[in-house]
Amino acid sequence: MASHTALPVARTIADLRLTVSDWRRQGFTVGFVPTMGALHDGHLALVQEAGLRADRVVASVFVNPTQFAAHEDLDAYPRQETRDAELLAGAGCALMYAPSVEEMYPADATTTVSVGAPAEGLEGVARPEMFGGVALVVAKLLNQVRPDVAVFGEKDYQQLMVVRRLAIDLDIPTEIVGMPTVRDGHGLALSSRNAYLTGEEQTIARRLNGVLAEAAARTMTGRAVGDVEREAQEALLNAGFSHVDYVAVRKSENLRPFEGGIVDGPARVLAAAWLGRTRLIDNMAAG
Repeated sequence: MASHTALPVARTIADLRLTVSDWRRQGFTVGFVPTMGALHDGHLALVQEAGLRADRVVASVFVNPTQFAAHEDLDAYPRQETRDAELLAGAGCALMYAPSVEEMYPADATTTVSVGAPAEGLEGVARPEMFGGVALVVAKLLNQVRPDVAVFGEKDYQQLMVVRRLAIDLDIPTEIVGMPTVRDGHGLALSSRNAYLTGEEQTIARRLNGVLAEAAARTMTGRAVGDVEREAQEALLNAGFSHVDYVAVRKSENLRPFEGGIVDGPARVLAAAWLGRTRLIDNMAAG
């Protein structure tokens, strides 16, 4: 769909399902990309990937309040729906789903979703409210759209593990696809929160990718996981990050620690660090 074409927008579950049902009657398969808006090239790559895997693509734009703690940046989170619609149209999206908070969370709703193991540790410790909110909204969105395939970015690697577990455990028939992180020319993972960074902070942020790559390389030499994690954390602080929530080397398939403290299979190095008021996360495959 050309970027100058107005993108249809569904604001209610009923309107969304009406459109998707019409596609189904025509024999089309459906792809889905959930977003919180403030779209960048990373999101658009997910939409394009979904377009390769399905005939029609729905992208949701919904800043999900249940995954923010009271002290986090819900109110400040960037919102730019008109621009998002133009970008989605240019990427081949066929429908934007932009429900209100009231549509997604009626006042009498009481159900919560807890995924368990994949949500524990790392982000689950640093942001304990987040994965319950993510699991709930993703379960609702997958049930509302009922897509054949949904595409998620690997930048939020633990979130991808949570969503995969959720889909398996709740018998949701959607194929969950993870797509490699999209980075800028300096290796910084694209994120809507990068907009918060000053010019000086952007320069520092671009070291994160390099530190993770160095840590991933060290794990392959048989170096103890604890040493790799400690050295990477020190490297981030020396690079100018104000605080490091964690650097962790975990098993790729389930994010569990390596027994014995030595990497003996596919691994991920994951990190979360602060620059001023901006929290950045990233990860790197090892092995």
